[in-house]
Amino acid sequence: MAGLAGGDEDDVISAINITPFVDIILVVLIIFMVTATYIVQSQIPIDLPKAASGQAEVTTTLAFQVTSEGQYAMDGEFLSLEAIAEAVRAQAVEDADVRAVIAADKRVEYGQVIDLVDTIKLNGIAKFALNIDRKEQADGER
Repeated sequence: MAGLAGGDEDDVISAINITPFVDIILVVLIIFMVTATYIVQSQIPIDLPKAASGQAEVTTTLAFQVTSEGQYAMDGEFLSLEAIAEAVRAQAVEDADVRAVIAADKRVEYGQVIDLVDTIKLNGIAKFALNIDRKEQADGER
């Protein structure tokens, strides 16, 4: 037999063939890459305001959005403020260190963002951040 290093043709092949294993892993990797890009692209489009003093995005458990039409969403699902309050209350009981990131379209009225912040804070989440797009700084500005 070709590939055997000596011995008779009747010897048992005791080497492990890893080619099928590698093929399966590559297929799983391709499936993961395709589904990951689909998940990232299924976000609600929001035109965020720009600020130069923003920090890096906080890793969060809950993500809130306010669309340009004034609709509220939590983790990509459109909800009313009452439904958001219930979900926040349940999450705050489950994890006391939960954080929230709020992304609001720059055309949204200020009062709607404040209503969302109040709903989040009154129902148990004290740590939150406002999501922004970084603005380019002019030379000499800090």
